[in-house]
Amino acid sequence: MESEIMQIKVERVAKTRIHDVDFGNIPFGREFADHMFVADYADGKWGGFRIEPYGKMMYTPAMLGLHYGQTIFEGMKAYRNTSGEVMMFRPTDNFKRLNVSAERMCMPTIPVDLMMEALRELLKIDDAWVPTSTDSSLYIRPFMFATDEFLGVKPSDKYRCVMFTGPVGPYYTTPLKVMVEDTYTRAVKGGTGSAKSGGNYGGALYPTKLAQQKGYHQLLWTDAIEHKFIEESGTMNVMFQIEGSLVTPPTGDTILKGITRDSVLKLAADLGIDVQERRISIDELKSAYDNGQLLDAFGVGTAATIAPIELIGYKGVDLILPPIGQRKMSQLISKELTNIRYGKAVDKFGWMVSMN
Repeated sequence: MESEIMQIKVERVAKTRIHDVDFGNIPFGREFADHMFVADYADGKWGGFRIEPYGKMMYTPAMLGLHYGQTIFEGMKAYRNTSGEVMMFRPTDNFKRLNVSAERMCMPTIPVDLMMEALRELLKIDDAWVPTSTDSSLYIRPFMFATDEFLGVKPSDKYRCVMFTGPVGPYYTTPLKVMVEDTYTRAVKGGTGSAKSGGNYGGALYPTKLAQQKGYHQLLWTDAIEHKFIEESGTMNVMFQIEGSLVTPPTGDTILKGITRDSVLKLAADLGIDVQERRISIDELKSAYDNGQLLDAFGVGTAATIAPIELIGYKGVDLILPPIGQRKMSQLISKELTNIRYGKAVDKFGWMVSMN
């Protein structure tokens, strides 16, 4: 069979694996739905659109993407609302950002309309994999990589774009302990920090491992020049409540332009909260803590959603923040965002897109 709109060839699995999944206890990133979308780029154009059973892909050891880092990805989620509809949260924004990453990594962009139609087809086939619980969702991972079989540092002439899904529970199951990183660097001005490139995450693994050996979950990255200003926290953008204001570093070359970040800022402003996008130094953060003005800290991202930070490690001292239950601002924002995603509140921003 083929889609009448995009000529997407569809091959269904002979037998679903959904009955092997415990939807009451879903670990993040371990379960995958039955099908995936695949497209290939060659001779200057995308083609070969197909949905096929999720499974292995065969390449030779000379595949360029394995050697020189031309890999990018996105993360997005689908939710089942109170009416049973499958809804996507700002999907076109994620596909637009995939293309921003593609341009930075010298890769071909892929039409947003094409990806949206592919996503609709994929979710229509794997509809049953979208959880019903408000603690769970269906994670969607579109990614692109170079497929030329060639050893030499140059942009590939061939690429593959794949999109697969899987039910997930919370990314972080406990409040986070983060450590200020003032030795290693995640990104530099003029680098690839604003792209969702695989190398950005690979380079962060070692310093994160060192922090975890000290009992922390994640890092609070600082700028590459002075290691003075706060940037991101591990897999998330980061925000702070200083007295009555919500403060977050501005995006740029070194900070990813998060979709959840943008949503939280818009929602906070709509709730009447003073929002400040500005540079914030670790010294200012420490001073606010000493003066009792640092009332909250949390990470925001597709996987993490809103992840509370319980303490910040800085130069061997842990800054212990107020108990999670006392944090009214982040809890209010989190509740409002969750209600919009699951259809329990009016979506005045037009963020939810029906996949039915």
